[in-house]
Order: sequence, then structure tokens, then C-alpha cells
Amino acid sequence: MSSTATPSTDLSFLAELGLEGLQPGAYAGQWLECGGEELEVFTPSTGELIGRVKQANAADYEKVASAAQEAFLRWRQLPAPLRGEYVRLCGEEMRKHKDVLGKIVSLEMGKILQEGLGEVQEAIDIADFAVGQSRMLYGLSLHSERPEHAMREQWHPMGVVGVISAFNFPSAVWAWNSMLAMICGDSCIWKPSWKTPLTAIAMTKVCAKVLEPAGLGAVLSMVIGSDQEVGELLTGDARIPLVSATGSSRMGQHVAAKVAGRFGKTILELGGNNAVVVMEDADLEMAARAIAFGSVGTAGQRCTSTRRVLVQKGVKLPLVSRLLELYEKVNIGHPLAEGTLMGPLIDQDAIDSVHAAIARVKELGGEILCGGEDYQPEGCEGGFYMTPAIATAENHWDVVQNETFGPILYIIEVDDLDDAIRIHNDVPQGLSSAIFTLDMRKAEMFLSAVGSDCGIANVNIGTSGAEIGGAFGGEKETGGGRESGSDAWKAYMRRQTNTVNYGTELPLAQGIEFDID
Repeated sequence: MSSTATPSTDLSFLAELGLEGLQPGAYAGQWLECGGEELEVFTPSTGELIGRVKQANAADYEKVASAAQEAFLRWRQLPAPLRGEYVRLCGEEMRKHKDVLGKIVSLEMGKILQEGLGEVQEAIDIADFAVGQSRMLYGLSLHSERPEHAMREQWHPMGVVGVISAFNFPSAVWAWNSMLAMICGDSCIWKPSWKTPLTAIAMTKVCAKVLEPAGLGAVLSMVIGSDQEVGELLTGDARIPLVSATGSSRMGQHVAAKVAGRFGKTILELGGNNAVVVMEDADLEMAARAIAFGSVGTAGQRCTSTRRVLVQKGVKLPLVSRLLELYEKVNIGHPLAEGTLMGPLIDQDAIDSVHAAIARVKELGGEILCGGEDYQPEGCEGGFYMTPAIATAENHWDVVQNETFGPILYIIEVDDLDDAIRIHNDVPQGLSSAIFTLDMRKAEMFLSAVGSDCGIANVNIGTSGAEIGGAFGGEKETGGGRESGSDAWKAYMRRQTNTVNYGTELPLAQGIEFDID
């Protein structure tokens, strides 16, 4: 491992979006003077204080929720293409501020600058996607069984959408939800992670430049507060028919039960335990590079990060040998430094969880092939760095079955494709998967109904780095939600079936006779 030169700490770029000084933690068409506790924001790269936020309390949440509900009543009446025009303008504002937004993401979350910029680009891309979708909120024309009757299906705005996002994608996941919800006629209340509040404030400020002049700022409302107070209010609020939540499977269970208890709907994007299957006929260099990015990128803190490698015995040694070479070349350092490939983990708890996983692997008889050690890049004292680890393991081990949100990769030997698919599917999660093979039959089998049980299945590319054009999400303990592309927009609307009688008789369905004078 090697480290890159650390740039001098310069927070002047925060001034572009007015993020210096104490920030208000709630927005409801205007920024509120919140009554909650002050939250200090530290960068995981050096541990330095980079911002302060005055969090919202219950009274502040009520102001936000009321404003979002009022905004929805106005917003839903705008024609969908006009709503799309506002989304287009939001996307243009993101473009104007892409560089500074990317830096904020990197500094606050710890992912390298290229990934920070890529995340903001993802938010811009989904805005572009939503603009086109605003003219394609299609219903259906159906055939009635009754004469002189017409049937159709149409989609209407649902209401206020609650968006609970995690620290690892502090802008993109919100954009996946909010840009689509907007064109569908919904307003949003965003509850971001308390670990990355500055990104949320910055994104909200950028879009407020578009919406506020039209008196529509509260369409994209935001509230920063504790899970126990603000989070519980949001999930229990009957004014919010849909809650989209990203986080751990444990968190998702709680949110799902709370929202379902009031007959609300959820979109859940939860844990992953993603595997790459490597067959003996694979392009090993391509596989190794994809695995390295999938496991090391974002310090292993993506929900789609590669956790397991299921490799056939005949190519296990050369694949592992190449992975060890690639891991040795990973530059670990400050996320804003040029040449850095892996930044810090989000906090000490994240590092401790990887250490605990390593200790459990050793206890069960696995071997740590490399990494898993605390690491201190020059000039980054106080940051949360470690070397990415590779370990041999068995799939049934509890440490493998449970996702560790950090840079630890398990090497698991398999006999053949059938064995690989069985082991691949034998985990509680079902988000992303991949196979490397040059055999069309093996590739198609992996993508078939008897293959990968994940929401995402790839051939000759890794598990990480989904495009916005496809629906994103997974099965089992991953939650079953779908966001972003394809027809994911339907989750943000309510379906309505219409039947119109344009005749002079009143026939009943199923041929029922009900004569009454």
C-alpha cells in the first residue's frame, strides 16, 4: 500500500454555497431557526471540524411536514411536463455547482473526489431522465366486457414522499427519489444521515434557487434531526403515504413495520452481500480489476460493494495472486488528493466492525491474505483509514452471512457453476451479483430464473456502479424496493382504474342480473 500527498486543509470552497458557520437543519420553502441540538460535522479524512448544524426538533418537523403537504396540493395541479421543466432547471443548477458539490461529498463522506464528482453526476443524470419521463407517465387503454363501456388505467400523484438516505451516497440516492417524485406530482421531505448533513444542505440550496422564486421551495423540503425524534415522526406521519429508506436491513425492518402499521408504503434499499462468480474460462485480468474496484472503491462502503468472490478451483491461485498485486498498488490517502484510490472509512465504528470481522474469520479458521490493518497516511492524523483486506472463508460462516460495511473481501472456492449459484444465493441479502465467463451458456444460466436471485445480475462487469437507466434494488433482506430508472416512477404514484359508460343501458359485470323497479 502507498499513500498520496495530502492537500492543505482549505474549506474556502464551502463559501460558494454558503456552508460556512452554523447551518439551519430544516428547510420548508425557507430555512428555519431550529430548536434542536447543535451537530458538529467532522471530515473522516482528518477528523477536523468542517461544519456545524442546528438540528430540528419535533416542532420544527411539524413546520416542515405542514409546508410539504401544502406544497403538494399546489404542485400536483401543475401539468407533468411543467413539473419536468422545474426538474430540468434543478439539474442545470447541479451542473453549475458540480465541482463544489463533489468536493463536499468527498470531504464529508470520505470517498475520493472522482467518486464524489461521479455521485453528483448521477444526480444530474437522474434529473435528465426524469425530465423525459415527465412526458411518459403512461396509463393503459383496456377493453371492457360490457357493451358501450370503455376502461382505462391512469396514474395520479401520491402525496408527500419521505426520503431517508444513508451516509454513503449522500446526494445521489436523494436525487433518485426526489427527481422522480417531483415529476410524478409529489413533494418530498428529506431526512439525510446525520453523518453527512452538509451535502444535504448544499443540494437543497441548489434546488431552492429554482423552486423558491416560484413559491415552490417546500416541494423539496428537508429536516436534519435524530432518528429517535424526527425519524420516528416521519415514519409515523399519516400525511406521508410513501417512505423511501436506504440503510441497514435492521433499520429497514423497523421502518417497514412502522409505515405498514399505518397502511403506508415503503421503498426499501437495504443491505447487500454481493458476490462475483469467476469461472475457469473467465478473462482473469478483467475479473480481477472489477473485483478490486468493487471491493476497494468507497472503502467498501457501497451497498453494491463486492463482498464475496466465488472462484473455481482451477483459477483460484492466479486470481488471488493478481488481486494481491492490485491491492498492493492501491493508493490510500486524503480523498481530495490527486491519485488517491481509497479514502477513509466514515468513522471509528466502521473500522472496528472490520476488525471484528477479521477476528471472527481467524477464529473460524480462515486466513487473512492481506490488509485489515490501521493505516495513517501522511498529514491525515485523526482520519479513519485502514488497508483493504482479503480473506479465505466459507460461505456458511456467520461473518460471511452478515454484511460488514467496509473493505473486507472473502475468497470462497466453488466446484462448478451449479455449486457457485447455490452458494451465491445462500445468503439473506439479494442486491447485486456478477459472473465472469466467456461461455454464453454459463452467462445465460446465471441470468436465468434458476441463477442469481439478486435484483441486479451482471456478466463480465462487477457488482458496483449501476447506471440510472435501470431500476435499482434487490430482494430478500435487501428490501425489494426499486428506484431510479425503468418504470420505478410508478412507486411514487397511485394507480386508478376508470370505467366509462357511454351508452344508454346499465349492464353489470359478469353478466349479473339485478332488476329493480
